[in-house]
Amino acid sequence: MLIMGLNGAGKTSLLRVLAGITKLRLATCHPRLVAPGTDLPGSKLDAFLELLAEILDGGHKTLVFSQFVKFLSIVRTSLEERGIEYQYLDGSLSTKERNAAVKTFQAGKCPVFLISLKAGGLGLNLTQADYVIHLDSWWNPAVENQASDRAHRLGQNKPITIYHLLAKNTIEEKIQNLHQWKRDLADQILSGNDKLTTFSVQELIQLIADDH
Repeated sequence: MLIMGLNGAGKTSLLRVLAGITKLRLATCHPRLVAPGTDLPGSKLDAFLELLAEILDGGHKTLVFSQFVKFLSIVRTSLEERGIEYQYLDGSLSTKERNAAVKTFQAGKCPVFLISLKAGGLGLNLTQADYVIHLDSWWNPAVENQASDRAHRLGQNKPITIYHLLAKNTIEEKIQNLHQWKRDLADQILSGNDKLTTFSVQELIQLIADDH
């Protein structure tokens, strides 16, 4: 990561704060992402599975996006335990595997397509889907809209419903609030940008302070 305008000590402090923020974000997705041996349930996963059950009961098909591949792995296990068929796509798949997954979904052979947000922003035509679920948000409208637009392609003849799952009273909600008054900072933290400009450690610490 390139950090502009900071000395060595400042870079180290900033990296530590950013690592802490990422860990908190992972924890809001599922406790096992930060504590692999824990038995704590994941409230976001439970909410997603409940929502998905309603969608599937209605005969709909859905795209499911997450920034975190490890979270998608947990989701995959949950779907398999429930006998729910799905397709999966992240950046590690070959072009052949990617095309096969898209073809299977577009043929109506499964109701769920799990997609890494980085891998699913461009080049996919997934008009079988009429629901889109974002499990975690970049709070970058351009990136999220690119992903959601996979269902809004030529040939789509159904209305599209989009859900964003947000954990209340967590780092996710604070970053969403931050995005209203310092959009650049929120975007750079959450979008995976490799160039973080002159934001101070104090500004980042405010993000996780109880009184922010």
